[in-house]
Formats: sequence, C-alpha cells, structure tokens
Amino acid sequence: MWALAGLFSKKPRDPQLGKNAAKLKEFKGLVKRCEYPQALAAGAEYLKNVPHNHDVLFTVGGIYYVQKKYRVAISYLDRALEIGSYDTEALLLKAYAHQKLGERGRVVSCCEKIREVDPKNKKVSELLDS
Repeated sequence: MWALAGLFSKKPRDPQLGKNAAKLKEFKGLVKRCEYPQALAAGAEYLKNVPHNHDVLFTVGGIYYVQKKYRVAISYLDRALEIGSYDTEALLLKAYAHQKLGERGRVVSCCEKIREVDPKNKKVSELLDS
C-alpha cells in the first residue's frame, strides 16, 4: 500500500499573497499617520485584489466620513455590512452619515439593528434623541 501523506496537505501558493499583505501593511501605516488621500489610494488598490476585507472597507468608509463625503462613506459601510451585518460600529457610523444627510428614517433603521445586538447602547439613545 502506498502512503500519500503530505500530497494533499500542501496549500496552493497564491502569488498575490505577499503583495496583498504588503499593500495592507502600507494601508494601515498610512491610516495611522492620518495620510488619508494616500490611504484611500492604497485601500482602493488593495480592495481590487481582496474585495471582501471587512476592516479595510470599514476604514475606507470612515475616512470618507471624516472627509464629509457621506454618500461614498455609506457605500463602503454597506459593503462592510454585507460581510458583518451586525457590526455595531459600522452601523453606528452609517447612522451618523445618514444623519448628516438628513435621512431620519435610515438613521432609525440603523439604530434598530444596533439595538437588536446591543439594547443598552448609549450612543444609539443619544443619536435618536438628537
């Protein structure tokens, strides 16, 4: 009997893996240094290769929120929420963006979803009161 140990345990080598890791590290460094225009470019390039990275989508959405580009921020936050639909931080930032755009119904919708997960969330109460 032949032993095939190890034949199927090898993972195929992804040639983009190293490049993606380097691009992610560059993105995180740019965000940490608050170099937002460069971070957005690095994030967009990274997302071309890895379109379903929740953290990068959330961070890019956050950068657009800080830059007062609320519609663009919401589009990235929606993509992040497709991956983690009950991410309270993403939902809260999306609610704030909708508030800035004067979309009260959508703010309430985001807040209700947050309350499903975290009924005692103080920020939701503050947001709904304002």
